[in-house]
Amino acid sequence: MTPYTPPTQDQLLAIRVNAGIEELAQSERFAAAEPDLVEAIVEGVGQFAAGEFAPLNRVGDLEGTKLENGVVRLPEGFKQAYEAYVEQGWNAIASPEAFGGQGLPFTLACNVLENLGSANMAFNLLPMLSVGAIEALEHHGSDAQKAKYLPNLVSGAWSGTMNLTEPQAGSDVGALRSTATPIEQGEHAGKYLIKGQKIYITWGEHELAGNIIHLVLARLPDAPEGSRGISLFVVPKYHVKDDGSLGPRNDLRCVSLEHKLGINASPTCVMSYGDNGECVGELVGEPNRGLMAMFTMMNNARINVGNQGVQIGERATQQAIAYANERVQSARAGSPDKNPVAIIEHPDVRRMLLRMKALTEGARALLYYCAGQVDRGTLGDAAAKARAEVLVPLIKAWGTDVGVEVAGIGIQVHGGMGFVEETGAAQHWRDSKIAPIYEGTNGIQAADLVTRKLGLEAGGVVDALIGDIIRDAGEESGLKALAEDCRAIAQWMATEASLDDRLAGSVPFCTMLSVAVAGWQLMKQAEAVQTGAAPSLAKTKPVTTRFFLDRIVPEASGLKASATAGAGLLYSLPAEALAG
Repeated sequence: MTPYTPPTQDQLLAIRVNAGIEELAQSERFAAAEPDLVEAIVEGVGQFAAGEFAPLNRVGDLEGTKLENGVVRLPEGFKQAYEAYVEQGWNAIASPEAFGGQGLPFTLACNVLENLGSANMAFNLLPMLSVGAIEALEHHGSDAQKAKYLPNLVSGAWSGTMNLTEPQAGSDVGALRSTATPIEQGEHAGKYLIKGQKIYITWGEHELAGNIIHLVLARLPDAPEGSRGISLFVVPKYHVKDDGSLGPRNDLRCVSLEHKLGINASPTCVMSYGDNGECVGELVGEPNRGLMAMFTMMNNARINVGNQGVQIGERATQQAIAYANERVQSARAGSPDKNPVAIIEHPDVRRMLLRMKALTEGARALLYYCAGQVDRGTLGDAAAKARAEVLVPLIKAWGTDVGVEVAGIGIQVHGGMGFVEETGAAQHWRDSKIAPIYEGTNGIQAADLVTRKLGLEAGGVVDALIGDIIRDAGEESGLKALAEDCRAIAQWMATEASLDDRLAGSVPFCTMLSVAVAGWQLMKQAEAVQTGAAPSLAKTKPVTTRFFLDRIVPEASGLKASATAGAGLLYSLPAEALAG
């Protein structure tokens, strides 16, 4: 596996052009995000990721995690790398200053995760989940809970998880059965006894952090049925005393580790709470409002999962280019020189490599545009907050689809050696396949887009986004046509299509709108480079942008028929005939 080289200049370009970091720094809240600090963070975390996380990527895949006598063991080097991560303060970039964070824009936290995840996607899931736990407690925890848990979560000394899924529930969170019974007497009076089993809990058990703070969804005794009867609880691995020191271990344990296709260095746990009837948790927020509280952390978690598409795309692209530049095979067909050349000289290999770069850079542009809108929403910009709501399913769904496609192309570039594990190309594809599934499958993201998000302000939020693309498209007729198709589909879905029709066309529509936004944002990057921004990208950025606009955008336009085909054909066969 080739080393990781941080794409610092492309990241800085996206942060400046797509997120608009300089405009954010004009606000009082984000005033510290000055150009020198932004560059120092992007360069620093890139170097850290390349030096500490990347060397563990291959060994983590090969050795994986092991559960021994209730303890999850990781390969040698992980604990030292995590300690260095905490010591250097990377976990605290965007966390609240009141609890030891730096209070910087979410945009910069995205960059920390991008570099760490490109270096080691499985390892990066540990800090990624902690960031979500911090956000949920910051917005919904009591003052006492914030004081008790946030300082160590912010520093990274403790890690966090989110516990939603149960064996019988899957994506239907409203079907969960875990219970929370009020404790009326004793030292834990006012708290709750938690009982139940959760599955697919990422980094649910490990020894890298001093404590693990689990956020668990469960039902109170008289809770309504369905999602309206779910409450959120904070359940620490070790009880936390009033003075902040750790007490005895809580009644929770990792029952088993899943054997997975990829992300082998990330322990995916089956967690059992209350086997002995003594698992104690605290209610977070209001009773029966847990799903709303959990979705606070899930929204940014979905952005961070979309980020994983960029991460794995970047790493797979770097590896494919390195291999194509070294692998000599055959003469170039269109050249008079019949000596063998590196395969990077062959037209179809060039096509694959440029596609990998264009897709990855497009997803990165969309990621930082979304992050910048989130930051503007934090500053009180209601329109930006609403736009971010629309962008979240785009970056989560299309971003992770890009990661899978790019990693797959990377295997193809390697040829037979891509199918052989020793090159490491296959690991990128295996790791990439989880991202379209967790934090809500990409089908669920697309469904969210054509239902709740399309309905924001009676369609006005989506229409304004499309209008901005059409306005800025200028002479890019393909991009303008794609945006106009998106507008027509959105209007059809809002006024004529049935719910089944919308859902049937949701995935192609999500792809079309994602590509339109990404192409628009890449165009802005190319314009900035043309006027002197990022001189080191002066040769590559115009080419990758042109490839995206001339090849990726027309492909997306071809999805219009599928987006508007309706659900009739899908149900023309009875389930028995389809399965038969």
